Amino acid sequence: MTGHQVRQTFLDFFAGHQHRIVRSSSLVPADDPTLLFTNAGMNQFKEIFLGQEKRDYSRATTSQKCVRAGGKHNDLENVGYTRRHHTFFEMLGNFSFGDYFKADAISFAWELITKVYSIPKERLYVTVFREDDEAEELWQKVTGISKSRIFRLDEKDNFWQMGDTGPCGPCSEIHFDLGPEGAGPGHEHEEFPLDGGGRFVEFWNLVFMQYDRSADGVLTPLPRPSIDTGMGLERMAAILQGKLSNYECDLIVPIRDKATELLGNKMKPATLNVVADHSRAAEFLIHDGVLPANDGRGYVLRKIIRRAIRHARRDGFEGIFLHQMTPFVAEFMSGAYPELLESTERVSRIVKEEELRYASTFLVAEKMFRDEAKTAVGGILPGAAAFKLYDTYGLGLDEQEDMARELGLGIDVAGFDEAMEGQKQRARASWKGAEKATVNPAFAELPKTQFLAYTNLESTAKVLYASDSEVVLDQSPFYANSGGQIGDNGALYDAATGEKLAEVSGAAYGMPGLIVHKIKSLKPIAVGDTVLAQVEASARSASMRHHTATHLLQAALQKVLGRHVKQAGSVVEPNRLRFDFTHYAALSAEEKAEIEALVNAEVLENIDVATNVMSLDEALQSGAMALFGEKYGDNVRVVRIGDFSKELCGGTHVKRTGDIGGVKIVYEGSSSAGVRRIEAVAGPRVTEYFEEQLSAKDQALARAEKEKKDLEQALAQLKEQLALAQSSTLQPEELKGLKVIRAKVNNMDRVQMRSVADDFLNRGAADIIVLGSETAGGTVEFISAVRKDLTPKIHAGNIIKSISEIVGGKGGGRPDRAEGGGKDVARMAEALQKVAELI
Repeated sequence: MTGHQVRQTFLDFFAGHQHRIVRSSSLVPADDPTLLFTNAGMNQFKEIFLGQEKRDYSRATTSQKCVRAGGKHNDLENVGYTRRHHTFFEMLGNFSFGDYFKADAISFAWELITKVYSIPKERLYVTVFREDDEAEELWQKVTGISKSRIFRLDEKDNFWQMGDTGPCGPCSEIHFDLGPEGAGPGHEHEEFPLDGGGRFVEFWNLVFMQYDRSADGVLTPLPRPSIDTGMGLERMAAILQGKLSNYECDLIVPIRDKATELLGNKMKPATLNVVADHSRAAEFLIHDGVLPANDGRGYVLRKIIRRAIRHARRDGFEGIFLHQMTPFVAEFMSGAYPELLESTERVSRIVKEEELRYASTFLVAEKMFRDEAKTAVGGILPGAAAFKLYDTYGLGLDEQEDMARELGLGIDVAGFDEAMEGQKQRARASWKGAEKATVNPAFAELPKTQFLAYTNLESTAKVLYASDSEVVLDQSPFYANSGGQIGDNGALYDAATGEKLAEVSGAAYGMPGLIVHKIKSLKPIAVGDTVLAQVEASARSASMRHHTATHLLQAALQKVLGRHVKQAGSVVEPNRLRFDFTHYAALSAEEKAEIEALVNAEVLENIDVATNVMSLDEALQSGAMALFGEKYGDNVRVVRIGDFSKELCGGTHVKRTGDIGGVKIVYEGSSSAGVRRIEAVAGPRVTEYFEEQLSAKDQALARAEKEKKDLEQALAQLKEQLALAQSSTLQPEELKGLKVIRAKVNNMDRVQMRSVADDFLNRGAADIIVLGSETAGGTVEFISAVRKDLTPKIHAGNIIKSISEIVGGKGGGRPDRAEGGGKDVARMAEALQKVAELI
């Protein structure tokens, strides 16, 4: 069988035994901060096993994409050096949620392995938990396997638990004997369970979830025991294809061949394995929304990419190549994961940018290594320094060892390993995650809330649970916080009297399907009461406008920027929408204008907003867009806006696009590396926004005008002070018994010259004053002032007229005050000299 046939055969087998085939969930666990990545098939069923969620099926089967490269499960450093470790792999699984148990799980497994996959029974071994007598007996009874092939092991190998507390139970592992050729040298004749270097391969684990572990360690039998299994697809493909290593099966060989094509024939097998594995991980992680970063999931992705680059460089390849691997992976895996083809260009671009960034970083790392090498004591580079170079600058230990040899140095590998282990411990601690808020035990006993939000803004309801701050009803018109749309607010009234009992500030899911209303209690509310639940209509309408606008906005972004645009988070509120999306550059003014125009064109068309419920597979096959990070059930709601937009969405929407009224983008900027953020408003908020902007503009203009006036006044005062200061250097001369000032002054306009003239006359320091100044435009300005009792004999206007003619201008004025000027600056001194003759 090909690897793809192995996968499909598994799913078809269990579908034939009444199991629901469930699509793989995202590699980024939805609403689960306790996990770094999805690392097992049961992750998406966690709430079902915990009793917090119920679905319309009790049997399921999946092929789940997984990553184990950080947090509690981290196989990264082993990839390339073992036959079976991967960062990315697929886990096949079958699950029973309180339906069948050990006997059927064992029967199904044995039938699939020995009859469908036709694996010889004599090459199979089974392990059970050391205290699980029931499992050992069932294996013999159901399968007929010899007791000599059943082995009892301890908790480390054969007891599974979800966490320190909660569901847990014994498990059975199924192993395949690769034969003597699969053993390590000298281990050819060792018998199971001794794993002589890889002869015996564990390929399927059947978990019998039958206990609930309390905080004090006590195991209590679960009322409905369940089954959780996991089979490694790559391991099973390798077994069925007669290969000793996963990297020799047809799921990986074509990718290794592509690596050889790009890198050449000089690459070591380990390097080709690393590149093949890491290119798969990079392709799937970036497609699922993870971007290279310096912390969290992005940091692990960055390590994966750089590790592939380092291995190729170590073998002599200097260029960039990984961005050419990811499109090949997408095409190769598109049969099982067709959605990969939607993001090939985006994924390749992100990987290329990371390759180029690392290429420049390596030059810095090389310099830092040489600087650290100078501090080596006794020819040994300290382990802490080596780890710093690895962790901070991405310089692998193997690269450091090569560079150290060139300098005649060694490296304290034990110290490096100690520092590395310390980092792993810190990483594990940091990704225990902020545990989810403890679910109120009372909620587990309540039925799901009948959801009326799509059709009703009010309804009568029976109170199922009540406290000072929370109420649960048997049915509710309140939309609960989900899919980015915030929960409704409103009020609860006594259904009989109409008396207001509580204000509702929001609604959220306390458990899947159970709506919890957050309240401010005004009157006592008791279980069994009948209330009228009423949503605030205006706020709901505003949220609907913004939610439908969000769908139009995403479609417009894809049309303008490209199909690589994916939602990376959203918030829908009555007053605004916020939309984060994957894109590599800031939007230009032209792009924003085009996006806005496309959205508002759809609003003006007043298109019908249609909603339909269908199976998830039908929805995806119809072209409906599924959103990153969302958790979908088997039946989904599809919101379609003409031919413009089609998305999976559980939110509330307007009936026609014209109801939105209009959309205005009010902000666009960076949210994180590779992610942009847009904020927008819709409906009446658009008018309010423009009014706010105009008001802000008017206020800013008024402030600017006042500031300008204040500055002009301050400048005038300053100029006057400077003019008066300059006037202190002016000394009057005596002409005909009169004190006369005739002078050229600098940087004074007529206002300042008048002020100086008035100052001299008022103080009696001069009888006649004539001042000239050169303007910034290269012309001459004159002023003249005469003591009033002298004006019958000496006329200020006549003085100005005469001297202005000398500089090619004209002037005149009253007997005691006059002004003039001209263009000929060179003759200003001649004109001032003329004043003496005129007097």
